[in-house]
Amino acid sequence: MQVSINGHTPVAVHVGACSMGGSEVRSKAISRQDAIQALHDGVSACSLCRPDTELGILE
Repeated sequence: MQVSINGHTPVAVHVGACSMGGSEVRSKAISRQDAIQALHDGVSACSLCRPDTELGILE
């Protein structure tokens, strides 16, 4: 999960090795379930690595 500069607000969900995930300071590992929940809650899916596709979520 990529977070905003404040370190708390979710910005985007990425697949683990995505180069667009931001620096280590602005990203954190989350569980599969947390990623699914974040996407359902409206956090953007990275358009490069497509975590929604990897997780089998069809919108």
